[in-house]
Amino acid sequence: MADQKPGEPRKMRTSVKGPLMFSAFWGVLVFFAVLIFASGGSARTPRFDLAFTGAGIAFIVSLVLAAMLSMSHKENAEHLGKGSGVNLSSRKPGQGHGSAAPHAGSETETPDAN
Repeated sequence: MADQKPGEPRKMRTSVKGPLMFSAFWGVLVFFAVLIFASGGSARTPRFDLAFTGAGIAFIVSLVLAAMLSMSHKENAEHLGKGSGVNLSSRKPGQGHGSAAPHAGSETETPDAN
Protein backbone atom coordinates (compact mmCIF):
# COMPACT_ATOMS: atom_id res chain seq x y z
CA MET A 1 0.00 0.00 0.00
CA ALA A 2 2.97 2.30 0.39
CA ASP A 3 3.49 2.52 -3.39
CA GLN A 4 0.00 3.94 -4.04
CA LYS A 5 -0.23 7.56 -5.10
CA PRO A 6 -3.35 9.69 -4.60
CA GLY A 7 -5.36 10.31 -7.73
CA GLU A 8 -4.00 7.30 -9.66
CA PRO A 9 -6.13 4.22 -10.27
CA ARG A 10 -5.21 1.13 -8.31
CA LYS A 11 -3.86 -2.05 -9.84
CA MET A 12 -6.42 -4.74 -10.58
CA ARG A 13 -5.11 -6.91 -7.75
CA THR A 14 -5.47 -4.18 -5.11
CA SER A 15 -8.72 -2.77 -6.46
CA VAL A 16 -12.03 -3.51 -4.76
CA LYS A 17 -14.06 -3.20 -7.94
CA GLY A 18 -13.16 -6.57 -9.45
CA PRO A 19 -14.14 -8.84 -6.54
CA LEU A 20 -17.30 -6.81 -5.89
CA MET A 21 -18.43 -7.12 -9.52
CA PHE A 22 -17.61 -10.84 -9.49
CA SER A 23 -19.63 -11.36 -6.32
CA ALA A 24 -22.51 -9.20 -7.53
CA PHE A 25 -22.72 -11.25 -10.72
CA TRP A 26 -23.01 -14.52 -8.77
CA GLY A 27 -25.49 -12.97 -6.34
CA VAL A 28 -27.79 -11.82 -9.15
CA LEU A 29 -27.46 -15.16 -10.95
CA VAL A 30 -28.36 -17.12 -7.82
CA PHE A 31 -31.21 -14.70 -7.05
CA PHE A 32 -32.92 -15.35 -10.37
CA ALA A 33 -32.17 -19.08 -10.31
CA VAL A 34 -33.69 -19.51 -6.84
CA LEU A 35 -36.61 -17.22 -7.70
CA ILE A 36 -37.46 -19.35 -10.73
CA PHE A 37 -36.79 -22.82 -9.36
CA ALA A 38 -37.90 -22.44 -5.73
CA SER A 39 -41.44 -21.41 -6.61
CA GLY A 40 -42.13 -24.78 -8.21
CA GLY A 41 -43.91 -23.52 -11.30
CA SER A 42 -45.83 -20.54 -12.62
CA ALA A 43 -49.04 -21.38 -10.73
CA ARG A 44 -47.42 -20.59 -7.37
CA THR A 45 -46.15 -17.29 -6.03
CA PRO A 46 -42.42 -16.56 -6.34
CA ARG A 47 -40.33 -17.15 -3.21
CA PHE A 48 -38.53 -13.84 -2.77
CA ASP A 49 -37.42 -14.75 0.73
CA LEU A 50 -35.45 -17.74 -0.53
CA ALA A 51 -34.16 -15.78 -3.51
CA PHE A 52 -32.76 -12.98 -1.34
CA THR A 53 -31.28 -15.50 1.10
CA GLY A 54 -29.58 -17.44 -1.69
CA ALA A 55 -28.31 -14.25 -3.33
CA GLY A 56 -26.86 -13.03 -0.03
CA ILE A 57 -25.14 -16.33 0.63
CA ALA A 58 -23.73 -16.49 -2.90
CA PHE A 59 -22.52 -12.87 -2.68
CA ILE A 60 -20.76 -13.36 0.65
CA VAL A 61 -19.19 -16.71 -0.24
CA SER A 62 -17.89 -15.52 -3.61
CA LEU A 63 -16.59 -12.28 -2.06
CA VAL A 64 -14.70 -14.21 0.64
CA LEU A 65 -13.26 -16.59 -1.97
CA ALA A 66 -12.16 -13.73 -4.22
CA ALA A 67 -10.58 -11.93 -1.25
CA MET A 68 -8.72 -15.06 -0.13
CA LEU A 69 -7.43 -15.70 -3.64
CA SER A 70 -6.26 -12.12 -4.06
CA MET A 71 -4.50 -12.17 -0.68
CA SER A 72 -2.76 -15.46 -1.46
CA HIS A 73 -1.16 -14.00 -4.60
CA LYS A 74 2.60 -13.70 -4.19
CA GLU A 75 5.07 -12.32 -6.70
CA ASN A 76 7.94 -14.59 -7.70
CA ALA A 77 11.39 -13.80 -6.39
CA GLU A 78 13.51 -11.76 -8.80
CA HIS A 79 16.22 -14.41 -9.11
CA LEU A 80 13.74 -17.01 -10.44
CA GLY A 81 13.35 -15.23 -13.76
CA LYS A 82 17.05 -14.72 -14.43
CA GLY A 83 17.85 -18.23 -15.72
CA SER A 84 20.42 -18.91 -13.03
CA GLY A 85 19.36 -22.45 -12.26
CA VAL A 86 20.59 -25.91 -13.11
CA ASN A 87 17.83 -26.93 -15.54
CA LEU A 88 16.59 -23.57 -16.80
CA SER A 89 18.38 -23.43 -20.14
CA SER A 90 16.77 -24.92 -23.23
CA ARG A 91 18.65 -27.54 -25.13
CA LYS A 92 19.04 -27.59 -28.88
CA PRO A 93 16.86 -30.13 -30.70
CA GLY A 94 18.54 -33.50 -31.06
CA GLN A 95 20.59 -33.19 -27.90
CA GLY A 96 19.94 -34.55 -24.46
CA HIS A 97 18.22 -37.52 -22.96
CA GLY A 98 15.40 -39.08 -24.95
CA SER A 99 16.18 -37.49 -28.30
CA ALA A 100 15.37 -39.42 -31.44
CA ALA A 101 18.70 -38.84 -33.17
CA PRO A 102 21.86 -40.25 -31.51
CA HIS A 103 24.77 -37.94 -30.68
CA ALA A 104 27.59 -37.66 -33.19
CA GLY A 105 30.35 -40.12 -32.36
CA SER A 106 28.39 -41.99 -29.71
CA GLU A 107 27.65 -45.67 -29.81
CA THR A 108 24.11 -46.90 -29.95
CA GLU A 109 23.32 -49.57 -27.41
CA THR A 110 21.10 -52.47 -28.38
CA PRO A 111 19.48 -54.69 -25.81
CA ASP A 112 20.51 -58.34 -25.67
CA ALA A 113 18.19 -60.59 -27.63
CA ASN A 114 17.89 -63.57 -25.26
